[in-house]
Amino acid sequence: MRKTHHALALFALAGIGGLGVDTLVCYAGLAAGLHFYQARLLSFLAAVYFTWQINRRWTFAAGAVPPASWMEWWRYLGAMLGGGAVNYATSAVVVHLLPAWPMTPLLAVAAGSLAGMALNFISARLLVFKRS
Repeated sequence: MRKTHHALALFALAGIGGLGVDTLVCYAGLAAGLHFYQARLLSFLAAVYFTWQINRRWTFAAGAVPPASWMEWWRYLGAMLGGGAVNYATSAVVVHLLPAWPMTPLLAVAAGSLAGMALNFISARLLVFKRS
């Protein structure tokens, strides 16, 4: 149980970093002229890549970390799609409901990240980083 709490705490910290990457890339996409939903797709992929790197090295590492493989990346991306769908839908609802002001994308990204976190943790732990 203690090991699970520790992993969840590290996963949440990686998620906070991922939220930062997600937000920065989203705002960069908006500044480059992308529509919000296009910017969110790009920012989601950047955040997933960032959190994969953190989680494979610290959150779910059991001793020596094997070299990164593209197969692991694709498993991780696939596992994150469920939480990503929840994340994306939540951010779309927030953007739809809130008035258009500079903080709306940040609030939308944060709400989406929080909504998808539990599903992403379970998926990562059971489908990607399950070490024998």
